[in-house]
Amino acid sequence: QVQLVESGGGLVQAGGSLRLSCTASGSIFRINNMAWHRQAPGNQRELVASITRSGSTYVADSVKGRFTISRDDAKNTVYLQMNSLKPEDTAVYYCLANVNFRDYWGQGTQVTVSS
Repeated sequence: QVQLVESGGGLVQAGGSLRLSCTASGSIFRINNMAWHRQAPGNQRELVASITRSGSTYVADSVKGRFTISRDDAKNTVYLQMNSLKPEDTAVYYCLANVNFRDYWGQGTQVTVSS
C-alpha cells in the first residue's frame, strides 16, 4: 500500500544542477531513514546519500560538497539537490525509504549529464 514516486531527473550539462524528489504515499505511520542510491550501466548500485529522522545526513565521498540530501516530513518527501554535476554522475537514481519499518524503493529516475 506504500508507494514511492520519484521525479526531477533529466538531461543536464556538466556543471549544472538538478533536484530529485521522492514522495511516499499510502498508509504511512512512520518514515524512518531515507536514502538515494544510483546505478550506472555496468556498475553496482551504490549509496549516494542518506538521512535519518533526526536529520543526520551521510553523503558519499564521490558527491560530497556537491549533493545535499534533505527531507520534508510534512510532505513525506526526500530531496536530493545535485549541483556541479559531472558526466560520471550519470545513472538511474533510486529512492529508498523505510516506511512503517519496511523498506520501499522508488521506480528510479534517469539522470544524464553531458560533457
